[in-house]
Amino acid sequence: MAQNKKEPVNRILFIFDASQSMLGKWQSGLKIDIAKKLLNNMVDSLKHIKNLEIGLRVYGHRSPITNQDCKDTKLEIDFYPADIFSEKMKVKLENINARGTTPIGESLLEGANDLQSYQEDRNIIILITDGKEECDIDPCTVSLELQKKGVILKPFVIGVGDNQNDWKTTLGCVGRFFDAQKEEDFANILRMVVSHILDKTTTQVNLLNQQKLPIETDINLTFYNNITGKAKYNYVHKMNIYGNPDTMIIDPVICYNIVAHTTPPVYIDSVIIRPGEHNTITLKTPQGKLMVKMNSRTKYNYIIRKTGTDTTLNVQHINTTEEYLIGNYEIELLSTPRYKKSVHIGQDSTSIVKVPTPGLANIQLPSKGFGGVYFLRRENWEQIWHFRNDKKQYKLTLLPGRYKVVYRSAYAKEYIYTNEKEWDMLEGKNEYIKIY
Repeated sequence: MAQNKKEPVNRILFIFDASQSMLGKWQSGLKIDIAKKLLNNMVDSLKHIKNLEIGLRVYGHRSPITNQDCKDTKLEIDFYPADIFSEKMKVKLENINARGTTPIGESLLEGANDLQSYQEDRNIIILITDGKEECDIDPCTVSLELQKKGVILKPFVIGVGDNQNDWKTTLGCVGRFFDAQKEEDFANILRMVVSHILDKTTTQVNLLNQQKLPIETDINLTFYNNITGKAKYNYVHKMNIYGNPDTMIIDPVICYNIVAHTTPPVYIDSVIIRPGEHNTITLKTPQGKLMVKMNSRTKYNYIIRKTGTDTTLNVQHINTTEEYLIGNYEIELLSTPRYKKSVHIGQDSTSIVKVPTPGLANIQLPSKGFGGVYFLRRENWEQIWHFRNDKKQYKLTLLPGRYKVVYRSAYAKEYIYTNEKEWDMLEGKNEYIKIY
């Protein structure tokens, strides 16, 4: 019975730029005043959102620009439910003045500390700034390391004002960047970013057969965080009652590497989920089945490899059926001697390989000694068993074919006392081989 997991809290940390450059003119006033007003409006609209907590960190507001204070960053409001935070932020922002430098990297580091106690939740940073890093810490490196550690998801960065520099060069590597050149852009982008975080986003995975129809199913899917490499979701694909791939809720803030656990697996990397839309992800997973049939009491295994490779894809029991991607394979039965065969697996069909029933060879030696049993494969004798001077009788289960015993007693004085005896092993028969 599936267990209901507790829904993680959506936790947003706004990092707000109050450096001196925010005193610059924007369309209807100073950048900092307009940003305060629009941020207040946005947060005010979130007051009734459940399972949402918000915090505010500000930088550049405590020391004048002449001090070049790269530690000028502070968590001004700790995390509170949205309705409580909204009122607190109005009061706090009213008393914030733009004064100092731009320590973005330091603010991201401190922001990670703010979120350190909430690692089981969905922690997102929204950076609002009008400038580039003015201190020695690279914000891009900081952001990537924090994402790899799983402290935060990929940040959102909103560039405020008509910046003449290349925004994407300076801040695009920090997170998902949005360029708000106009006041109305800022308001729209802020709404869009918050909707990315809060809105449910649906996704379906189409698993295509050879005819490119999305009818393959019952395949395990893993969604890996593209940055951390950690598995975010593990689902077994299912068709709904209408015969369509089931709809999943997938977090759009993360970029994914997806694996369909077929044999062999199918990979698709750097998948971006578009928020607020129904997303369709397509993987080609045409499958057929394979069975090796053998009338034997011994439960042999066999190895499956793709043709032309040495990598073992799977080890399967005889007389069982398993699914594989369509294509050409090599099988190697772990019998004595080894049985190898090429096989093609087609769409929606079962490829059956029939292996002859083995027989039992009872080999009786006059005394302990050295040598072994050989199998004639394509005109070459291949040794398949060794006599180790350990016993006089060997009972071997062997596939049908031509065999030979080569034996020399441990007490023999010279090599010329080596004996040989050939015989034909018939399917399902017993043979008694006595060496004198």
